[in-house]
Amino acid sequence: MLADTLRFFIQTIGGLFAVAVLLRFLMQVMRVPFYNSFAQFIVRITDFAVRPMRRVIPGWGGYDWASLLLAWLMEVLVAAALLWVRDFPFSLAGAGVWPALLGVGVLELVKLTLYLIMGLTLLRAVLSWMNPYSPLAPVIYPLTEPLLAPFRRMLPASQFDFSPMVLLILCQFLLVVPLAAIERALFGSF
Repeated sequence: MLADTLRFFIQTIGGLFAVAVLLRFLMQVMRVPFYNSFAQFIVRITDFAVRPMRRVIPGWGGYDWASLLLAWLMEVLVAAALLWVRDFPFSLAGAGVWPALLGVGVLELVKLTLYLIMGLTLLRAVLSWMNPYSPLAPVIYPLTEPLLAPFRRMLPASQFDFSPMVLLILCQFLLVVPLAAIERALFGSF
């Protein structure tokens, strides 16, 4: 029971931090204005880790690679901590376990990105119905618009916007079919 509680806290705290740092990276990539209170909140809660990391990993090409690296490292640490809680024999596995953990970190980061896209798309749909002038709108709309615009151009014009539904279906497909197959092939029962 203690191990289950510890796993829950590791996944929750590590996952929330990874989401915050990944969201910071995506907001910078999508050119979200950082004057918004929500964007400032994300910056404040991640600054303690991103600023020191920027000294080691500078921005390149206009992107904050330190934030993305932090999100990936957090996923690797969560995977390693979960194995440690399950009494995984790291000493017997040797150094061969670390490339697998790095791969798990990449897969988990891709899955987290897809889940974040799905959550932001759902939030945008709800905001468009309930309160399109919400304080979150200046953050949510620029994050989702580049993903929804291509589907809007492909779908026939109608009174209803079906692009969020198409994006959600595509994300779910990517989560279920290719990522799950890669995960099973590479890591099996790991």
